[in-house]
Amino acid sequence: MITGASLGIGKVTATLLARRGFTVFGTSRKGSGGKVDGVEMLRLDVTSDESVKTCVSTLLQKAGRLDVLVNNAGQAFAGGLEETSLEEAKAQFDVNFFGAVRMVNAVLPGMRKRRSGLIINIASSAGMFPIPFGGYYGATKSALMVYSEVLRQELKSLGVKVSVVDPGFFNTHHTRLEAANPISDCDEIRRRAQSVDEDSFDRGGDPQEVADVILRIIQSPSPRLHYIVGREKRYVLLKRILPDSVMQVQTRKHWRLDK
Repeated sequence: MITGASLGIGKVTATLLARRGFTVFGTSRKGSGGKVDGVEMLRLDVTSDESVKTCVSTLLQKAGRLDVLVNNAGQAFAGGLEETSLEEAKAQFDVNFFGAVRMVNAVLPGMRKRRSGLIINIASSAGMFPIPFGGYYGATKSALMVYSEVLRQELKSLGVKVSVVDPGFFNTHHTRLEAANPISDCDEIRRRAQSVDEDSFDRGGDPQEVADVILRIIQSPSPRLHYIVGREKRYVLLKRILPDSVMQVQTRKHWRLDK
């Protein structure tokens, strides 16, 4: 089961797995129950407890069991931390973090009963290397990483595996919500940073690379906890070895925060 499978990484991954012979269920808010490229699409809103319960129940009725959950559904958001209202921040967490939590809680009873299963949470390199004017998005992905690491420890003896995929920038169709009440003092800095952000998406890698990693995780008898995918992997690795002061300077330079 792959959430958020109508576009981008989710769609490419679902199509790949279907071609490799897996029985694949994808989800989207407009899922009709019909098949697209061999993937049966189900309706799901990860922010709704009832929608999650109904969707998982429908899948189990159709397939009998669920072996792999790929939590891919997410929402991008742009805005300075001060510019972002608490309601907007909570909405980000409800989709990107608690949406994954709802899905995990819904599928775990069956996996625990069989002492078998795999959960793959799609986070982001932004959770390790935060992006200016994308702080709350990065915070949701960082939270998902911590959650996944604890979940892996709690489920290992019960036969359920947990891995996290951390993609960088990939050239996919993406929609991004923006803070409703921007602060004029931040306009110029925000425009420069978001210009770099958009350019990074335009020059991003092929989402097939992420799909191939997810397939490799599913096929692995002992998958790792973290899989960092994309050119940004080098920045994450540099952050682990360079002093914070150096990384702060490089971050400001990369995102053009200073004139």
